Amino acid sequence: MENSSFNNSDDNSYLDQTSQSMNGIKEELSSQSFASQNGNGTTHDDDDDEDETPWGARIEKSEPKEEAMEEEDDDIPWGERVTTEIKEEVSEASTSTKKDKKKKKKEVFEEEEEEYVPEPRSSKKKKKDESDEDEYVPEKKKKEVSKVKHSKKRKTSDFESEDEEDDYKPEKKKKKTTVKHEVKTEKSSRSKSGKVEKEVKKQVKTETTETSHGKKKKKTEEEEEVWKWWEEEKKGDGIKWNSLEHKGPLFAPPYEPLPKNVHFKYDGKEMSLSEPAEEVATFYARMLDHDYVTKPIFNKNFFHDWRKAMTPEEKEKIVDLSKCNFRQIHAHFMALSEKRKAMTKEEKQKIKDENADLVKEYGFAIVDGHKQKIGNFRIEPPGLFRGRGDHPKMGKLKRRIRPEDVIINCSKGNEPAPPEGHKWKEVRHDNTVTWLCGWSENVLGSNKYIMLNPSSKIKGEKDYEKFETARKLKTQVGQIRQNYNADLKAREMRVRQRAVALYFIDKLALRAGNEKDTDEAADTVGCCSLRVEHIKLHDQKQVDGEMKQYVVAFDFLGKDSIRYQNEVPVDKQVFKNVKLFMENKEPKDDLFDRLDTPSLNAHLKTLMPGLTAKVFRTYNASITLQQQLDNLTEDDMSIQEKLLAYNRANRQVAILCNHQRSVPKSHEKSMENLKGKIKDKKKEVKQLKEELKNARGKDKEKAQAKLARAEEQLKKLRIQRTDRDENKTIALGTSKLNYLDPRISVAWCRKQEVPIDKIFNKTQRDKFRWAIDMADEDYVF
Repeated sequence: MENSSFNNSDDNSYLDQTSQSMNGIKEELSSQSFASQNGNGTTHDDDDDEDETPWGARIEKSEPKEEAMEEEDDDIPWGERVTTEIKEEVSEASTSTKKDKKKKKKEVFEEEEEEYVPEPRSSKKKKKDESDEDEYVPEKKKKEVSKVKHSKKRKTSDFESEDEEDDYKPEKKKKKTTVKHEVKTEKSSRSKSGKVEKEVKKQVKTETTETSHGKKKKKTEEEEEVWKWWEEEKKGDGIKWNSLEHKGPLFAPPYEPLPKNVHFKYDGKEMSLSEPAEEVATFYARMLDHDYVTKPIFNKNFFHDWRKAMTPEEKEKIVDLSKCNFRQIHAHFMALSEKRKAMTKEEKQKIKDENADLVKEYGFAIVDGHKQKIGNFRIEPPGLFRGRGDHPKMGKLKRRIRPEDVIINCSKGNEPAPPEGHKWKEVRHDNTVTWLCGWSENVLGSNKYIMLNPSSKIKGEKDYEKFETARKLKTQVGQIRQNYNADLKAREMRVRQRAVALYFIDKLALRAGNEKDTDEAADTVGCCSLRVEHIKLHDQKQVDGEMKQYVVAFDFLGKDSIRYQNEVPVDKQVFKNVKLFMENKEPKDDLFDRLDTPSLNAHLKTLMPGLTAKVFRTYNASITLQQQLDNLTEDDMSIQEKLLAYNRANRQVAILCNHQRSVPKSHEKSMENLKGKIKDKKKEVKQLKEELKNARGKDKEKAQAKLARAEEQLKKLRIQRTDRDENKTIALGTSKLNYLDPRISVAWCRKQEVPIDKIFNKTQRDKFRWAIDMADEDYVF
C-alpha cells in the first residue's frame, strides 16, 4: 500500500530543524551576533510564493534554521572544549613549590606560540551553499583571547570561558598544545595520589554531558545516538519493524474568519458569505497575483468546487466568476504578510520556540526502541490544487483532512490518541509497511502517507537494497541484453514489443510509465504508455553534427510534465519493429498496444529476483557516474577542479535521466556578480605582478606568495563560473538523491582526498550515513 506520491518533489530530503544552541554564547559575547543560514536542500515549486502559502506552512518553512548551526560546536576538538576547566583544575591542584617550574613551562610555550604562524582561514568565509561545514568567523577575536588568558587564575563559572574558546577558531592549535603541556605536567607531579587526574576526568565527563542556556549537545553524544542499523542482523523478509510508536499527524489549524471590515463583492456590491464559502474564497484571493488565475481551466474548476461550498442562497446569486471581486481579501492577506515580515526578533523567536515544541511532540517516532525523525508530520492544509504544466484538475478544491479520514499504523498498545471529539478512521498494526499515517486526497484520489525521515533506518535499508539490486544487475545485464536482442525477431508481436520497450528502458533510461485515465490527469507518459504521436522515424538524419541512420525521434511529456525530446540512432531491427508497431494506427493509439508495466515487470522478475524496469534506471545512472568519474578525474587536479569533474559526471547522469529545470531567476545576476569578481581579481593579479618585478629580498618572497594566492583564487572563480553556467538547466540533486549509489561518491572523495561535505550537504550526509560508514576508497559499483 506504500506510495511514492507522499513525497511532493522527487524524494527531496526532510528539512533540518535549527536549534538555539548559540543563545548562551550571545549572552556572554554581547558585542557579537552569529547569523545562522538555512542549509536545506529541499526543492519547492516556483509557484509556492510565501504570500500564497498558508501561515501554518510558512511557520514550517522557518524550521530548517534550527540545525544549521548544530555542527559549529562539533567542529571543535573535544579536548579543546574543556581546555579552560582543565587548566583551572591543574592550577588549583598544583603546589606552591612547583609554581616556578610551571612558569618556566609557560614561558617556553609562549616562545613556541610566537614561532607558530597559523594558516590563512579565508576559506572559512565562503558562502554556506559551498559547504555547510564552513563557518563565519567574527573579526574581534584577539581581544577575547586576551580576556581568556587574563582570567586564568579565577574560577570559571559554568561554561563562560569554555564558550569564549569554543567560538574562537584561529587559536585552536595553540590552546590544544597548552592542554597537552599542562596536563602532562600535572600527571608527572601528582601521579602518586592520582587525585588530580581523577578530578580532571570527572570534570570532562560533566562538561560533555551538561548543557547551558539551551546549548547543543556535543558531537560525542550525537555519535552515541546514531543507530548503526547496517551493523545489525537483518529482519525476516518483509518485516520492517517490531515496535512502532508515534503521536500521529498534526492537523491544519481551523479556519479564522475574515475581519468585519474586509468584504467580498459581487457585481460591485458587498456580500456576506457563509464560513465554508468564505474560506474557499480566500484560497482564490491569495492567488490573484499568480498566472494560475488567468487560466480558463483553473477558473472553471475553482468556480465549480466553490459553488459546492455555498449555501442555496449564495448559489442562486453568485453565477459568474468574472463578477466576483476578491481584491479586499487579497489586500488583507498581503497586509498580514507584511506584518509578519516586520515582526520583532522576540516575536519570531516565540514562534520558533512554539514550533520547536511541536517538533518535539510530533516530529519523532520510536522504532524498535530507537528515536527516529519523521519526514513531515503535518497534514497539508486545504487549498486549491495547482499541479504541474497544464494539469486538467488545476483549481479544484483540496478539502480539509480530518481525523476521521486518517488511518494510523503502529504496534499494538501504542495507538496515539485522536484529537478531542474525534476518532481515527482505522488503526492498523502492519509491520510489513513503513508508513505511519495514511489518507486519500480528494483531487486525484491518490494515497498520501506520513513516513520516516530519509535518514531513518527504514528509509536507509530501502536505499541500500535498491542499490544492491542495481549492483546485482551489473553482473547479469549482459545476458539480459542478449535475451531481449534475440526477442527483437520473435514471431509473437507481444514479445517483440516487450523487447523494444526493454531496449529503450535500458539504453535511454526511460521510466516504464503507468496506466492512467487521460481525462483525469496530466498527459504524461513513460515507455510502455507511449503513443504513435510521440515517435517520428528517420531513415537518415543528422545527430550531433553527424549523419546517422535509423534515427528515432522522441517528443513527449514525462514525469512532472517535463518534456522529453531526444533523437537517437538505434539498431536496424529496433527501427524496423517500431515502424511495424506504428502501421495502421492513429496518432493517439498506443505504440505498445500489447504491453503494460505490470506484465513487463513480471517478465523481468523471471530473469532476476527483484528486477523491475526502475532498477535499469538506477543501474544506468550509477554505472554512468562511476565511468564518468574514472574518465574525468586526474590525481594532479586541485580540489576545485575535481569538484568540477564530479559535477560534470553528475550532469551526464542528469541528462540521461532527463532531470531538467528552468533557468533560475537569479542565474543572470549571479553570473554578473561572478564576472565582476573575475574582473577585479584580474586587476589584482596584474598589480601583484608589477609589485613582484620591483620587489627585492624577503619582500620578493612575500610578493610571490601573494601572487600565487591571487592566481589560485582567480582560477577558482573561473571554474565556479563554468560550473554554474553548465548547470543552469540541469537539476543535479534529483539523481544524487535517488539514482546514484552514494558509495560511489564516498569512495571517490576518499580516493581523491575531497571532503565529503563538498559533495553531500548535511541532510544528504544524514540520509547516506550508512554509505559513508561502509564505503572505503576501493569501492566500485
